[in-house]
Amino acid sequence: MAKRLSNDQFQTLAAFHYALRKLLRASENVAMDLGLTPQHHQALLALRGAPDRMPCTIGDLAELLQIKHHSTVGLVNRLAHHGYVVREQGKEDRRNVFVKLTKEGSSVLDRMGAAHHYELQFITPELMNLLSEPE
Repeated sequence: MAKRLSNDQFQTLAAFHYALRKLLRASENVAMDLGLTPQHHQALLALRGAPDRMPCTIGDLAELLQIKHHSTVGLVNRLAHHGYVVREQGKEDRRNVFVKLTKEGSSVLDRMGAAHHYELQFITPELMNLLSEPE
């Protein structure tokens, strides 16, 4: 049987969710100000922030975004239409197709960076305080 959380732990969990939601809301607002949907922003961020900037397949991107493969295909189609990403066929295995950021995709993320940095200055300490509170 799973351990039951105390009221204090539920309060910490609720505060953690609130801090995360504040960060996501700020991120969504910045994205929309630049003409991106929050989903566009999340996909671009996932591509640029992939571990060791690994080349991402549609499947990799779907996993990073925690969405279905067919939803990711549609998202990549829209990003490619706007010039934010390109598809590149694998050199070793031509069945592989990788999604890569374009200069425009990187540029739009760079424009969002300052706003995110500002939000992180306030939210990161909140999250760290929550995570370090004793049980």
